[in-house]
Amino acid sequence: MELAKITSRGQTTIPKRIREAINLCEGDVIAFEVEGDHLLVRKLIAGQDEYLKGIGDSLNEWVSPEDEQAWRDL
Repeated sequence: MELAKITSRGQTTIPKRIREAINLCEGDVIAFEVEGDHLLVRKLIAGQDEYLKGIGDSLNEWVSPEDEQAWRDL
């Protein structure tokens, strides 16, 4: 078991041993799920995650290079 504290802003650090165990790197996307009093954190892998596959087709409104440029600095 690894322990970490939550800051006043609700932030925490995922312990290095945990990050290494699942090859979690800077820029990776993680998902949070609540099951009862448990918090589940899992790494999302583009093209392999069932949830992302399920919503992927519905999120194609802004996919042009122009749209990407317009939203990049927000």
